[in-house]
Amino acid sequence: MGLALVMWQATQVAREQALQSLMHEAENELRLSAAGLVGHLTRHDYLPQLLASREEVRRFLVGRGQQDPMPLNLMLDRFRAVADVSDVYLLDQSGTTLAASNWHLDNTFIGYNYAFRSYYQDAIAGHRGRFFGLGTQSQERGYYFSAPVWLDETSPDTPPGGVMVIKVLLDAVETSWADQDAELLVTDADQIIFMASHPGLRMAALHPLSEAQRQALLATRRYHDEPLTPSGIEVQEVLGERSRLVRFPDGPLDDGGYLSLSRPLEAFGWDMHILKPLTPVIRAQWFAALFAGGLYGIVVLAIGIGWQRLRLRREREQFAERERRTLAQARDELERNVERRTRDLVETNRRLSGEIEERRRAEANLRQTRDELIQAAKLAVLGQLAAGINHELNQPLAAIRAYAENARTFLERQRADEANHNLEQIVELTGRMAEISAQLRQFSRKSGELLTSVSVARCFDYALRLFQARLRDGGVEVERHWPAEAVWVRADLVRLEQVLVNLVGNALQAMGETPKPRLTLSIEQAGNQVILGVADNGPGIPESHLGRIFEPFFTTKSPGKGLGLGLSISSRIIDDLGGRLEATNHPEGGALFRIHLPRAPSPEDSDTTLRQETSPHA
Repeated sequence: MGLALVMWQATQVAREQALQSLMHEAENELRLSAAGLVGHLTRHDYLPQLLASREEVRRFLVGRGQQDPMPLNLMLDRFRAVADVSDVYLLDQSGTTLAASNWHLDNTFIGYNYAFRSYYQDAIAGHRGRFFGLGTQSQERGYYFSAPVWLDETSPDTPPGGVMVIKVLLDAVETSWADQDAELLVTDADQIIFMASHPGLRMAALHPLSEAQRQALLATRRYHDEPLTPSGIEVQEVLGERSRLVRFPDGPLDDGGYLSLSRPLEAFGWDMHILKPLTPVIRAQWFAALFAGGLYGIVVLAIGIGWQRLRLRREREQFAERERRTLAQARDELERNVERRTRDLVETNRRLSGEIEERRRAEANLRQTRDELIQAAKLAVLGQLAAGINHELNQPLAAIRAYAENARTFLERQRADEANHNLEQIVELTGRMAEISAQLRQFSRKSGELLTSVSVARCFDYALRLFQARLRDGGVEVERHWPAEAVWVRADLVRLEQVLVNLVGNALQAMGETPKPRLTLSIEQAGNQVILGVADNGPGIPESHLGRIFEPFFTTKSPGKGLGLGLSISSRIIDDLGGRLEATNHPEGGALFRIHLPRAPSPEDSDTTLRQETSPHA
């Protein structure tokens, strides 16, 4: 009897705790699911009013019968695709559909009258409407948003000229519910389950309907001619105002009991329910019963062992007295040994402390020397880069001056569009100069974590656009040799463009005295490598200079034409990107610079692709 009582009490406590835990979990899931449903629906609330305010819709209603509805159908279809809704359609004052996004489908709404729908009645009265139900044409469950189309906003007494309607399907929300370890369902004010994670519960009545209620629902045509059969739910125990233990004697959920919680969705007049299986509660009860029974047996066994040990206590006490005398003798001997060893350890510790202090001083000196060497190396690199920044900014400054002079000329000639274009180029170049100066910190360290997929062709296009005035004025012929499909390399966008701008600028200076200058740009793919080529038909590079061309401050230009840092910086940038820069003479004459970089796959995520497409440099 004691065992049975303990096990029963343990199961009751475990049941209460498991129900509380399950209820807390269900409340969290129900709150998140309700927020997701409300967010999915309300994000489309503004669309009908937005479309109703468009001039094309108003003109079509004013000139009804005189305009082709096809342009409006196509516009509504585009809005449907962009907003990711099911249907968009326009009703006239009588509720007849004039234009719809599904104009090309067999079950199109065009020509059908929806004056019986409450969303039409609310909107034609000048208010924004909402409605949920089963489509009479598509037989699909959906939520409808409507807004009036005002033809004369200056006169408040003028009725709307039409109604714009948006239909949102509910299947996507139900699909997201399928991943949860629970059943979710939504009921309306009439307790009709019109949304459920389990298909067998959809379009069923939560509780049996009377014949009067059934006829009233059929009259509204909200659920068309669905039978609205009862779900078969039975309440076993009421736990709170919105929490119950329920079961389904038959149907799709007849495999056990459930914890039912509900949450009102006041914005829509609905109730959202969650059904969590009671399997964890039953499992917790079994575990508690077994654990309590085992613990009860252990306690009984412990009592028996304690009784037996009481009988042996006197014998142990006598034995312990003898052992205490023996231990006292051993303790005295141990204390003498410990005292002797302690003196030895103190002396050893003193010597060790001296050695540790000496080692700390040596490490401090070494650390100070290392920091000074690192600082000296950083200052040397930063000195080279600071001198190189002046060289890298000369080309954008020259382009800015040219654009500014052109803009002033265009403004004097009242050509504002061309002037605005030149000013936009100046803004872009100033931003580019800021990006070049920002590289001053990055040249002194590896930046592999910042490398992304970069389009080579777009980098070439940026370099050519920067020199477009010199290319045009100098009559330079530009030849492009690269595949039709885009080629991507693993690099840093700003630094790769900086290298290409420097190589193209050097090529243009080298062809300054060439009668027919020709600039050749090429892209080749060799396995996992991509080779970028920049060639000119100038005088070329003397063989004696090829070995020193990438040295800092080495230049063959006349004073004032360059610092000799461009190719040195470009070579260091390509090395940091994991590639190499080569300089040779072209067999047909002129210089040829080749950049070897690792090949990269085309960016797959939309964010990277969008950045490459919208950036003015890539």
